[in-house]
Amino acid sequence: MATRSSSNHMHLFLKCLSLAMMVLSLSVQAQTYPTKAIHLVVPFTPGGSTDILGRSIGQKLSQAWGQAVLIENVPGAGGSIGADRVAKAPADGYTLLMGHIGTLAVTPSIYPNLPYDPIKSFAPVAWIARVPNIMVVHPSVPVNNVRELVEYLRNKPNAINYGSGGNGSAAHLATEYFKLQSQTTMVHVPYKGTSPAVTDLVAGQIELVFTGAPAVMAFIKSGQLKALAVSSKNRLSSFPEIPTVQESGLKEFANFEADQWYGIVAPAGTPQAVIAKLNAQINASLNTPELKARLQAEGAEATPNTPEVFGKLIATELERWRPVVHSSKIKPD
Repeated sequence: MATRSSSNHMHLFLKCLSLAMMVLSLSVQAQTYPTKAIHLVVPFTPGGSTDILGRSIGQKLSQAWGQAVLIENVPGAGGSIGADRVAKAPADGYTLLMGHIGTLAVTPSIYPNLPYDPIKSFAPVAWIARVPNIMVVHPSVPVNNVRELVEYLRNKPNAINYGSGGNGSAAHLATEYFKLQSQTTMVHVPYKGTSPAVTDLVAGQIELVFTGAPAVMAFIKSGQLKALAVSSKNRLSSFPEIPTVQESGLKEFANFEADQWYGIVAPAGTPQAVIAKLNAQINASLNTPELKARLQAEGAEATPNTPEVFGKLIATELERWRPVVHSSKIKPD
């Protein structure tokens, strides 16, 4: 019995020692991190907002830590190919995903056999930015605000053709959410990108687009498009004269929000100390005047916060957009 007891004590001692060594190793790893290049996967082609924001953050991290941040563009399947690559990468903080509303909150409802789980496969790192959508119409449309638009659509169902950057795009989802909340109907005209949709709107080929601010800001200023509302809870500092959808006073829009958002996640199991270090440095970067100005030029608002808050955003948005996708019968292109 004494021998068996001694053996059990030794086994427990070795188990505790192993755990202590692992904790010490993770602590040392976090203190020295990063010791090599970081790979930031952008799951879309170069030049879009996700890519621009990813490169901006990567540059700041590289400057702060003296290590290269390599941007890898891995497009395809609504961003799911790049996201899956990160989900299956080593959980050491050296492979990160520049995620956004589509990849982390919308795509899971569009692609039934997604190879990753937006909650279980990733550890939230940092909420980067929010990009409000602006609802714009061609000047020929006889409405000047959201209340008038809803009344017009209820009197003339499907009288308006609205454009988007494609099935499942941010503009598509925002407009379908608006339709669902107001119980109105419009005809969707999907394009291969936001730019051609806006071009046709300016030309009067379609009547409405509800998309990210950067794509329509210049046309609003020139008077070529008429802005009805912004999707955010608060008005934009760059367009304080444009009311929010909530400000329409219609009860169905009392809690309306349909902004695009961006943030960085790491593979699940990444050490908390590494995530904390990344989060602190990214937040510090977001608070610099240089990056604030760059984001504002993109129509974005910096959203420095904790990993926990970003994680709650992802979970909330998954639930928000699931019924919109299902009711709209959105299918992948």
